[in-house]
Amino acid sequence: MEQTTDTTTRVPSAAGAEPPAPLFSEQAVPPLSDAAAPAAGTTATPRFRLRRSRTDRMIGGVCGGLAESLNIDATLLRIGLVALTLLGAGSGLVVYAAVWMLAPETDTP
Repeated sequence: MEQTTDTTTRVPSAAGAEPPAPLFSEQAVPPLSDAAAPAAGTTATPRFRLRRSRTDRMIGGVCGGLAESLNIDATLLRIGLVALTLLGAGSGLVVYAAVWMLAPETDTP
């Protein structure tokens, strides 16, 4: 038997047949390039911040602030909150109260 130090497997082949391709090759993984990295001087995507809205509020502004952060309609979040409250034995109210106490209001009115 022939001993090898590389990661390929040596298999005896039939006469005239080509040996199989190596299972792992260094060329299988492309090298990392700077093309995927953001260019210098550009701003990255802003982080998600949960804030209560000052303008779009019915009670505490929690759904309005979350809707602004997620860029969706606040009515959809309010319907979801009511459904969570009714189907989740009041857990929606607990979550709403916790966010109301912990999340700050937005800086701009």
